[in-house]
Formats: sequence, C-alpha cells, structure tokens
Amino acid sequence: SPERLISAARTRFVSAGGSLLEDHSLEGITVFPDAAVLALREGGEVKEVTAELVLDCMGNGSPIVAQMRRGERPDGVCIVVGTCASGYEPEKNKGSDIIYANTPIQPLGERSVQFFWEAFPAGSGPGDRTTYLFTYMDGATPLQPDVESIFEDYWKLLPGYQGVTLEDLEVKRCLYGMFPTYKRSPLAPAFDRVLQVGDASGIQSPLSFGGFGGLTRHMPRLIPAITDAVKGGFLGKEDLAAVNPYQPNLSVVWMFQRAMATKATGTPDDKMIVNMLSSNFEAMASLGNDTLVPFLQDVVQFPALARTLVSAWQMDPLMPLKVVPHVGVPVMVDFAKHLAGLAAFAAVAPAAERVAESLGGSELLPQKARWRLQRLADGIRYGAGNDYHE
Repeated sequence: SPERLISAARTRFVSAGGSLLEDHSLEGITVFPDAAVLALREGGEVKEVTAELVLDCMGNGSPIVAQMRRGERPDGVCIVVGTCASGYEPEKNKGSDIIYANTPIQPLGERSVQFFWEAFPAGSGPGDRTTYLFTYMDGATPLQPDVESIFEDYWKLLPGYQGVTLEDLEVKRCLYGMFPTYKRSPLAPAFDRVLQVGDASGIQSPLSFGGFGGLTRHMPRLIPAITDAVKGGFLGKEDLAAVNPYQPNLSVVWMFQRAMATKATGTPDDKMIVNMLSSNFEAMASLGNDTLVPFLQDVVQFPALARTLVSAWQMDPLMPLKVVPHVGVPVMVDFAKHLAGLAAFAAVAPAAERVAESLGGSELLPQKARWRLQRLADGIRYGAGNDYHE
C-alpha cells in the first residue's frame, strides 16, 4: 500500500542519516553562489536550512513552478473522478480496464466531453473495486466543466458500466483530481541549485501522467545524474537542464493527447475519438505485445509507433482526414517534427551509449564533460524508449 511504501522510504532515509522536518512550511529560497538557503516556518518561528541542491518534487502544484510559468495556461487538462467501493460481485471483480469508452462525445455545460473509464479490483476485499471516470480537454479555453458536474455524470453512468446499482455499493472513499499538462516540458531550470523532478506529466506522459509509477521509470537516470552533479558541483541552471532533456517520444504523445481531448467548439463526429482509439488499439493488438505493452506502459518507441500508424491507416484510410481537422494542422506539423526526432534518436542511441561507455570513465575528458556526455546518452536512450528492455 502507499502507506507502507512511504513508511519504508522514510525508514531508509532516516537510517541513512537524513532528517525529516514535519509541520514546516517553506517561506522562500535564496540562492547564493555556494549554497541555497531555505527559510522554514514552524508555528511562529522561522529558521534557515542550507542546501547544495533543492529538489522540487511538487510537480505542477509547486509554487516555484508557478513562479517559473508566470500564469501560463496549461495546454491540456485531465479531470478524473472516482470511488473505491465494496458491493461488487467477487466472481466478476477480477478483471481491469485501462481505458474504456462506452459513450460518444456528449454535452456537459458549455462544452462537450468524451468520457473514459478505468477500473480494477481493490486490495481491501474480494468485492471491493476502484473505478475512475476521466476526460481530456484542451486548456486554451476557460469554458471547462467543474469536477462536481463530472462527478454527477459518474454516478449516472457507473451502473451501466459495471452492471451494478448504486444502492448495492458502499463507498469507502471518493477520489478526484484535475491534472494540467504543458507542451513546454520538461521545464528547464530557471534558478541555480533548484531542480524540478516531480512533474510526471512533464517527463513521462501527458496522457496517463504516470504519477509515482512514471517517475520510477526515470530513477535509474535521475539518481546518478543528481548524485554526480552534487559531487562535481555541476549545479548551475545550464548544467541542471541536462538532467531532464528533450525527449521526442514524450513530445509525439502530444498528438494523441490532442486527438483524445475535446474542444470547446465541439467535434463534428461524436464517435470520432472512440473510433480513432479503436483503430489504433486494434492495430497494436494485431502487431503483438512487443508493440502494445510498451505503449500501455508509456514507453513510445519509433519502430512500434511507425508500425501502428501504418496498420491503423490500412484499417481506416480516411482516419487521417478526420483527425487533422480535430487536432489542427500545427499539431500535426509538430507531430511530424517530433516523429522525425524519435527516428533520429532511435538510430543514434546504440552509438551514443557506446561512446558514453568508452569515454565516461576515461581521464581524457574533464569530469564535467564526462558528466554532460553521460546525460546526453541518457537523454537519447530514454528519448528513444530504449530503456524499456533494461
């Protein structure tokens, strides 16, 4: 459970000499050439803590990120509502849905939405199940439905989705969230000695967001990168930008985010999004688990993506003509650019890794140059999705 995981991480951190300052609020950070000084408030007392590097793990909720983005509107929004409830039939409560749609695009307030479902058995009992209803929207318009309205639709649609009546269910907890995502990601550091590492949407996926699971994928590169940066003193914002570089396989997913999102102006065909998803998933399923499973785990690779696009086009040759008006020409141009970048990363990734391995431990290059070279190799490997098989 999350509670046990957090407890284990805390025990390990403290046993290694770490200190936890609970019930403290961060008042501000002052960056000096040789340190970052954090002003922490506990009750009426303010004290200072000095650090070589500040890791900001709050993602889009961070006040530091808010300062860096300067009121920038998100490019996309995902609203999620759901419950964990008991009362489901145990013999039917064994399967899961990752993404399931059983309704077309429908009006909600001043705009339209395409709903998707996710569901899986809960670990608290054989009749307990977690169900989520979520929708993607563009972030350019203020005409966004509120979470309460989507929750009302959740209660109306849940019985038809799960084959239950609300009276049979005992709700244990309700869950909801609104997740913004930005094309300008990963966010480049704006300050020396401050690094953002908590934005799962920005380094993993603007579709699934990934959360903690998304961040664990990047730990094998983040941990040595940060450790060596502190040891070597590579803590300027230009150096720290190398820790979270451009990833074309993250950027190409933006076209899918746009394709699954509804716009305030509506979509001409109310089944277009569902039909597009059906074609793509049928194509991936026909190509086997080597294509399907990495995509479901948010690791996009050029060979698999190229095969999927060709197969989906063969199933529905008119689909591109339906998608372009929905997502817009600029989005398709960006997609083509990042798809080319993904192909280039896939082509050079093996050579980049060999160069990094041969020169990474060599004294021929200065320590900082070796560190930057390893960050470049990591960026290419992860940007091509080649870390999936590790």
